[in-house]
Amino acid sequence: MNAPRNAPRLAALADAPVDWRFKGLPASWAGRTPADIVGARVGLFDGDGPLGPVCVLSESAVAHNLATMARWCAERGVELAPHGKTHMAPQLLARQFEAGACAVTAATVSQVRVFRAFGFDRFVIANEVTDPAGLAWLAHELDADPGFGVVCWVDSVAGAELMTAALRRSGARRRLDVCVEVGMDGGRTGCRTTAEVDAVARAVVDSPRLRLVGVSGYEAATGQDVTQEAIDGVRAYLDGLRAAVLRLTAQFETDEVIVTAGGSTYFDHVADVLTGDWPTGSRVRTILRSGCYLTHDDGLYARTSPLSLRAALRVWGQVVSRPEPRLALVAMGRRDVSFDQGMPTPLGLPGGVVDKLNDQHAFVRLGPHDTPAVGAWLEFGISHPCTTFDKWQLIPVLDDDGIVVDLVRTFF
Repeated sequence: MNAPRNAPRLAALADAPVDWRFKGLPASWAGRTPADIVGARVGLFDGDGPLGPVCVLSESAVAHNLATMARWCAERGVELAPHGKTHMAPQLLARQFEAGACAVTAATVSQVRVFRAFGFDRFVIANEVTDPAGLAWLAHELDADPGFGVVCWVDSVAGAELMTAALRRSGARRRLDVCVEVGMDGGRTGCRTTAEVDAVARAVVDSPRLRLVGVSGYEAATGQDVTQEAIDGVRAYLDGLRAAVLRLTAQFETDEVIVTAGGSTYFDHVADVLTGDWPTGSRVRTILRSGCYLTHDDGLYARTSPLSLRAALRVWGQVVSRPEPRLALVAMGRRDVSFDQGMPTPLGLPGGVVDKLNDQHAFVRLGPHDTPAVGAWLEFGISHPCTTFDKWQLIPVLDDDGIVVDLVRTFF
């Protein structure tokens, strides 16, 4: 288990006073530490309550999702390197490692640097690293710490050459582990043809600064539709990843070969296609990179996740105006909640629908029996946790009675 080696820095978050930087939290918490607030067993809405909209986590839902995903991965014979960009919260990442994660996935070197500061030392960078500054930093960390491990992507000969040149200039002694990324037509990054995959693999093997350790991809690069047609396309793409691993077997430069894919929608199909029946003697590690499973949601992943998970991330906002009979304006907007993968869902209003967001307001169209009063607090489910987390620096974790049991710090 990759427990953080800088445990004191992680523990110190409990002793950092709450102040004006952290929006939404009750004014009475100012100057108190998270440890003090948790120890006092206060409710979020005790006293005068929050200062405007506030984002919260459900402890029971987080615990359920951690246990459910860990059990599923063990049963399916896959490993999990959860995507840290979802929450950028070392406290939550520590819990993911306690539940069995093998590494943390990041999208950028800056994200690696954040988690590295808290002592995590096993990383997957789901991207081709092309900036010389980022490569120099990785080279320094690799040479300074034998326990630091990182794998990143490469999807072009030009990229392999650029990485090699930058690492040479940095004076790197350890080679950087890379996976050849297989892409899909109309998708994001990744080699589009078999010939490109093979050429990039050769360029990596020929590089004195890189080491070929596996094959990577992202099966949801063109969408997260769960129709049979879409699933057939996903499985065909995953068949291509599997074929690349088999075709490149003789070129891999480690005894353990990595094949990695898996967002938060199709990871069951990743496990189906990318486990079992590898050639005799091969040690293939199938690593998922799902990130949104931890908090799930009430929108995108409620519709598409293959597991029975619970929505753990919610945003509360207060009704500030009832200018029309079927309209409520809530003090919660684009600065507070995700909207890129669907609008927030008002909970407790059977006919309520959010049909528009301004920067600081939500337009809630009410059903005939919805009668929220001005001043009422409304709870909203969200769709796509990644773009809600990044709007909040300190998030209270509540038990099922609404008592604060932790405060989670994010570092975006």
